[in-house]
Amino acid sequence: MQGVLVAGVIGIIIFLVIVSSFVKIVPQAHAYVIERLGGYLTTWNVGIHFKVPIIDAVARKVNLKEQVMDFAPQPVITKDNVTMQIDTVVFFQITDPKLYCYGVENPLMAIENLTATTLRNIIGDLELDQTLTSRETINTQMRASLDIATDPWGIKVNRVELKNIIPPREIQDSMEKQMKAERERRESILRAEGEKKSTVLVAEGKKESAILEAEAEKEAAILRADAVREATIREAEGRAKAIEVVQKATAEGIVFLNEAAASESVLTLKSLEAFEKIADGKATKIIIPSEIQGIAGLAKGLTESVKES
Repeated sequence: MQGVLVAGVIGIIIFLVIVSSFVKIVPQAHAYVIERLGGYLTTWNVGIHFKVPIIDAVARKVNLKEQVMDFAPQPVITKDNVTMQIDTVVFFQITDPKLYCYGVENPLMAIENLTATTLRNIIGDLELDQTLTSRETINTQMRASLDIATDPWGIKVNRVELKNIIPPREIQDSMEKQMKAERERRESILRAEGEKKSTVLVAEGKKESAILEAEAEKEAAILRADAVREATIREAEGRAKAIEVVQKATAEGIVFLNEAAASESVLTLKSLEAFEKIADGKATKIIIPSEIQGIAGLAKGLTESVKES
């Protein structure tokens, strides 16, 4: 009984081994290159496949994902004879597993050597300053050249990037000094522009202040003139009012004298009072008409008669 069980287990294992030898499952983003009796037969893509044991064989399992290769720094010489170190990063993808398998012996090494020679050719036509400022141009030229060269190998180069550009130490020192001088120049320019703007702002402030002071002085003068004019008007109105009151009082006095039928003597006295007011104690000589002098003598006689009585 035990022998039968052991034989059954061994049979199952042998069956599984035989099945696994002619049943293959290709995973996603992969491809299998199949050979029959040493010659290329077909390429298996994703899914389950069956092969003839012993006769068919999987020559290579190819990864179809985009791959990245970071190459070590390569010495290159510029057009103006400056030696520098440049390392590159290449992004590529296998598009044809058959060409990749049979096109070149070692595809990755071939790409690395091709990248180094292409980089030297491109940098050899550029000067140092152009090399440092033309990364995008160099990347584009290298990608185009590598893509054309690797197409027979079933490889498509998607991107090429210059990772580092390392010039000689003395060139780096010179560049640092140049950058420092440029920064100092920009700082001086910025400082001068700041001082200029500050001076302009101060001048504009003084100008606006002077304008405001002039406008304030102008408005104050207008207000003073208005005040003086109003005071003059009020004073004139007061004087006119006073004259009006005096004239009214005089007119009322005349009306009163006329109504009271004043005698000639009283009128004479009023006339003399008027002359007294005219003199006001300040005149040293007053010329009186002859008719008024007669009236004055009459008034004197009336005054003496009043005193005797």
